[in-house]
Parts: sequence; C-alpha cells; structure tokens
Amino acid sequence: MQYKTIDEANRAVIDKIVGSAPFLVDAVPAKSVIPELEGKVLLHAGPPITWDEMTGPMQGSCVGAALFEGWAQTEDEARRMLSNGEITFIPCHHVNAVGPMGGITSGNMPVFVVENRSEGNRGYCIMNEGIGKVLRFGAYSQEVIDRLTWMKNVLGPVLGQALRSTEDGLNLNVMIAKAITMGDEFHQRNIAASLIFLKEISPYIVDLNIDEKDRRDVIKFLADTDQFFLNIMMATAKTVLDGARKLQEGTVVTAMSRNGKDFGIRISGMGDQWFTAPVNTPQGLFFTGYCQEDANPDIGDSAITEAYGVGGMAMIAAPGVTRFVGAGGFEDALATSNEMSEICIDQNPNFSVPTWDFQGICLGIDARKVVETGITPVINTGIAHKEPGVGQIGAGTVRAPIECFEKALEAYAQKLGLLDS
Repeated sequence: MQYKTIDEANRAVIDKIVGSAPFLVDAVPAKSVIPELEGKVLLHAGPPITWDEMTGPMQGSCVGAALFEGWAQTEDEARRMLSNGEITFIPCHHVNAVGPMGGITSGNMPVFVVENRSEGNRGYCIMNEGIGKVLRFGAYSQEVIDRLTWMKNVLGPVLGQALRSTEDGLNLNVMIAKAITMGDEFHQRNIAASLIFLKEISPYIVDLNIDEKDRRDVIKFLADTDQFFLNIMMATAKTVLDGARKLQEGTVVTAMSRNGKDFGIRISGMGDQWFTAPVNTPQGLFFTGYCQEDANPDIGDSAITEAYGVGGMAMIAAPGVTRFVGAGGFEDALATSNEMSEICIDQNPNFSVPTWDFQGICLGIDARKVVETGITPVINTGIAHKEPGVGQIGAGTVRAPIECFEKALEAYAQKLGLLDS
C-alpha cells in the first residue's frame, strides 16, 4: 500500500474526484468508440448476467435492440438469437460506459462522449429517449424502434456536429453547479440541467448546415425531454469515478449498479472486481393502474450518480422530487441527505446546495462507514414493470444491500494482509 493509512488513500481518491475536469465533447455511434460492439454484441447494466437470469425489462430491451439493429425481424426470432448464444452480452461498466435501467446499448446507438481532462480518460452513455414506451424500461414496439432509428439518423449526428463545433466542448462542472442550485438532484430530476444543456447547445445547432426539419425536431425533442441530462450526468459520474479509481487504493465506492438480479459495487482499492448481493425492489409511487406487485427488482447503471454524490444522496437539493418518488417532504429530504453524509468522507466544494445551507454534495461513500453504521445508500430510481414490453410504471427509492459492502471490505482486508484468505 503506497499510503500509510486507508484514510490517506481515501483522501487521495476523493481529491481526484474534486479535481476532475469533465467535458462533453462529442456524440457518436457507440461502435465507433467501443470496439467490443463490433458484431452481434449488446452492453447491459449492472454486473455480468446471462440471458436466462435477466428480468423482463432487460430481456425486452434486448429484443428491442436486436430489432433495431436488424439482426431479427420478429420478437420470436430475436428471442431465439438471444437465448441460443448468437448475441454476446457485456456489462457497460467493462467498456467505460454506463446505461440507464436495462442499459442495453448496441453498436448503432449514439452515445455521449465525456472526457475527464484531469486524468485523460473518457466515458460513454446512450441518449435519453424521453418518456412513455422506451427501450430502457423494456418496451420494444414499433414506436420504440422508430424513435431509436431517428436518434441514430438525426439526433445523434446533429448533437455530434454541434458539440464538435464548440471551441472546447461543454464544461460539465459548470453546468452541474448551476443546475444543483436550481433544484436538480440529477437522477429523478434533471429539468434545470436539461434546460441549461439546451441553452448551451442551441446556438451551435442553429449554425449547422442541416435540414430545417431536423433542426426543429432536435430542438423540440430536447425542449420536451426533462430527463435528457440524466444520461450526460451518468457518463460524467462514470468518467470521474473511473479516473479516481486509477489509484487502486482505499475503500471509496467507485461504482454502484444493478442488473435486476444482483446489486454490485466496486471500491477503489479492489479495481474492477464486483461485490454483489441480491437486489431490493424499489418502493414508491405508481402510475394509475399499477401497484407494488407489478414492480421489477432494482435495475440500471444510473446509481453511478449516487456513487458520485447526487441522486438520492443529494435529495435535499431537490425537495420537489421527494413527492414524485414517494419520499415525503422537505424535512424528509433533509433527513435523507444528513443520513447519507454519515457514510461519506467529505463534501464536494464544487457543488454547493442552497437548501443545505450551501454545504457541498456528499463526497466519497466509504464502505467502512456503511458497514460500521449499517446505513446503506439511498437511490432515487424509476420503476419498471416486471413484464417485458410494458415500460415504466412509477418512481421511487431503493436501498443498496449491505452485503455488497461487507464483501468488499473483507476482500480489501485480505489484499492488505489483515485477514487470512
């Protein structure tokens, strides 16, 4: 261990988080920056999982991706290919990427490219499809495929051209700092950040030599999609935390993710290794006609936002979202963020929260503190129907299982020679 104590190692890791410089620099087809996507390959959310283990929404997303890519012409044909091994599955996290809900990413889907200029690494995330019947929640109707095709042919290329025409990309630290003072927590509420993105990118879109209908359609889609920035935030958190975990020391949580079966975490001192436990099922508010029994177990890479210190960790920044996720009111939001600060090492001075007396967001979930206190991270999340093809049925919160943190600490203690293997 290059540091004298675990506390020193953890401080070095969180210093890299605070000193990060993420910029949104491009939007490109996923296969152009993720070579593993050549051929019939799909990325998915969470730790590794097989087709047979996937829950309904993730299977539905896989079906939709196979139809979108033209690998199959019907649902039955897609399911045969997916079940007989013709299509390879790779976790998004294994190729510098993240994906919301099912996380299913295929080669022709456009991804955002975020560059962390303090560490020289990049991260990727697919674009937000909007609301309603969407692939990330397991829907795969023709409406879903048509939207994905438009995103491939129009939205992605237009945003890519616009971002490449900026002088230096978009400074994400500045955008996040502004939006958190406007009521966003960046997991279930991204209204301010999405509007800031629209404000920043629109002048470049206006100047592009493109079809006028495409220009209008792109700007209207961005204006209509309140959660558009979520995927940018996910890529930002992934890129920053991947840069910080290069140190390979300490007990800072560098990833939290779910595949509908397992909840997995990574800690800085154990590199790429996953520590998993069975996922919990979100509790929350449901759209008309649905109830808790319809809910799919926890799913998605979007808990990377909580690992970064926002989302459920920063509930106090967005008290308005507490009613949406069924978490109470202002006092409940305050209590949640105060509780989350008990399992973190510090607070991030880059992102101060006005409703928290201008304290910074939580910085560095410490696996030791989670195990010591028994307090597990709170995650704000959308709720998918457990059956494929239905889509989102509500929103709520969920807790990470403590067993992940216990396993991570035991493994790190063995690495340091503090426990027998």
